[in-house]
Amino acid sequence: MAELQKNQLHTLTMDGYTAEGLGVARIEGRVVFVHGGVRGEVCSVRILKVLKNMAFGRVEEIFQPSPARREPDCPHYPACGGCAFRHISYEEELEAKRQRVEDALRRIGGAEIGVEEILPCAQIDGYRNKSQFPVSPEGRAGFYRARSHDVIPALDCRLQAPQANRAAASVEAYLRELSVPAYDERTGEGLLRHIYVRTNRDGQSLVCLVVNGGRLPREAELVRRIRAACPDVSGIVLSRNDRDTNVILGDSFRILWGADTLTDSLCGLRFQLSVPSFYQVNRDQAERLYGKAIEFAGLTGRETVLDLYCGAGTISLAMGRHAARVIGAEIVPEAIENARENARLNGVGNAGFFLGDAGAVAKKLAADCLRPDVVVVDPPRKGLEAEIIPTISAMGPERVVYVSCDPGTLARDVKRFQEAGYVPARAAAVDMFPRTAHVETVVLLSKLRTEHHIEVDLDLGDMDLTSAESKATYDEIKAYVLEKFGLKVSSLYISQIKRKCGLEVGENYNHPKSENTKVPTCPPEKETAIRKALEHFKMV
Repeated sequence: MAELQKNQLHTLTMDGYTAEGLGVARIEGRVVFVHGGVRGEVCSVRILKVLKNMAFGRVEEIFQPSPARREPDCPHYPACGGCAFRHISYEEELEAKRQRVEDALRRIGGAEIGVEEILPCAQIDGYRNKSQFPVSPEGRAGFYRARSHDVIPALDCRLQAPQANRAAASVEAYLRELSVPAYDERTGEGLLRHIYVRTNRDGQSLVCLVVNGGRLPREAELVRRIRAACPDVSGIVLSRNDRDTNVILGDSFRILWGADTLTDSLCGLRFQLSVPSFYQVNRDQAERLYGKAIEFAGLTGRETVLDLYCGAGTISLAMGRHAARVIGAEIVPEAIENARENARLNGVGNAGFFLGDAGAVAKKLAADCLRPDVVVVDPPRKGLEAEIIPTISAMGPERVVYVSCDPGTLARDVKRFQEAGYVPARAAAVDMFPRTAHVETVVLLSKLRTEHHIEVDLDLGDMDLTSAESKATYDEIKAYVLEKFGLKVSSLYISQIKRKCGLEVGENYNHPKSENTKVPTCPPEKETAIRKALEHFKMV
């Protein structure tokens, strides 16, 4: 193998993308990650950095361009680290993200399931309802350069709501014109660290200023400027953070003007949100994500649902309309207060919320003999703590619905769930963050019953068809369920659901080979799929 050196030029073909959106190529088997690479292109690539098993480069010249390549539409791209895909079409971005999730589930998670679909976003700019602008020591607001804390000034970011950009510009002018020092993380000196803006569906905003201390100079003047820039602002809050940390928000909040919460609508419900409450940044896509999670949960109105990492109760309350009872757990006190208030605000009486670490709350509920039918987890990017999975397994839910913003940690946890007796049955992706490298995923994990049951798959395809039911054979029903839902169902399960629907079945139905053999019962998600198949074939 020839030695690879910095500044060398190589003609390479891009064959994929990294998780960060870089192109992927190979030189004599060694992988090269290429800035600006587009799948399928043949390019001249300059080597920028050589490591033991990989190298990094950038596109110098394109010999065979891809039809997916686009001229970037943002002056800050690619210097700003926010976006990763402004040089390709949205269709190519969607496929890159779908493939990323599928590859992670198979390679890391050992899950041989496909990603059914990736739900696209109708609005690929201006979709963020929460903005967090870091402030440079020079008092400029913007976003970090990739893999650094260098701030790229960007008060016209295409991803943010216009109100957020205007609020940040007014604060930047306040710093400059009143000579207010911004925070310098290298020295620990200065005041303003971050500008945080949350915006609701009606265009109202909640602004929070993160400060290295308890006060800012001339706070009344600052309030006047923000209100002039954003007439629909509902509140302005100061958060004290004087720690040497990368965590943005502090632990205390003081109202400078107006309210310290903002009310928004999601999934037909109203939610009251404080600054630290978790809330999906893309409202429209969050509704599609939660709809998919509810579909995977297979709720019939009789279930108990445990929602770990519940935030302000968005998933809990959305599922509460389809379940008998919902229990939420969250470690952020303000979020739990919001969740309880949101339940009251929406008249949801079947939801209760616990304050505490997800693992600790799950252990306590398990010790109290809670046996939920469905567990929903929506953890932070780092995924689940390892000890939570055995606790969930010990509760014995029929289904686990895992919502994730990181395919890598999701796949790792899917593998752990399989070791605990839960197999992945369905997976779908949602493009919550267009133009960035991030993607949201929801996976359904179903409980295995090998310790209690023997799966018996009798070939009843030609034994019990009547003239009224001859529209589909058992094999046709199985094929339909596998194609549409990604589930494998047995002839026994089909017979059970046919009988529930009032259809006649043959004499072999439900007969075990011996009196010690326990006949398995069709799981709810498979029952739903079989019923859909029977409807499709007009048998019910």
